[in-house]
Amino acid sequence: MSKQNWKPGNMLYPVPSVMVSCKRENERANIITVAWAGTICSDPAMVSISVRPERYSHDIIEKTGEFVINLVNEKLVRACDWCGVRSGAEYDKFREMGLKEYYSEFSKVPAIDESPVNIYCRVTEVKRLGSHDMFIAEVTGVTVDESYMDEKGRFALENTGLVAYSHGEYFALGEKLGKFGYSVKKQ
Repeated sequence: MSKQNWKPGNMLYPVPSVMVSCKRENERANIITVAWAGTICSDPAMVSISVRPERYSHDIIEKTGEFVINLVNEKLVRACDWCGVRSGAEYDKFREMGLKEYYSEFSKVPAIDESPVNIYCRVTEVKRLGSHDMFIAEVTGVTVDESYMDEKGRFALENTGLVAYSHGEYFALGEKLGKFGYSVKKQ
């Protein structure tokens, strides 16, 4: 096997492609597409998103301290891409993409009703990193689309058609290859 040496870069792909909603009081809600989002702690449940300071949503999130991570499925991939290349300063992204705002008890910020999973977040820290600022946040609640509940009352996330992002392209998640611990499970 032969390898090439490259300069340092972000090669940790694929990543989840998510739509983050945010809102200032008495203003319209906005959506920013984020590829750098992830789980950082399970107890308490915490996540992070990284946003460039010059993005319209950055100031909204920094000032309000709240946002909602909306998972993207195949039905939302076009809206996800559009919201990532248009500025909320110029467009009402909910209206332009025909999306509905969903308000829950967890936040004043609306979620995207069409998303199969909405993760409500309260910022606990902002880390200035260079090209991006990382918003570290505690998860205050989650809402899920009931149409993905199975007959046993389990949320079937695998049936939602989630999308991943890799090197500028969107991909549908595919075939199940195993589950946690399958490599050591006794036959």
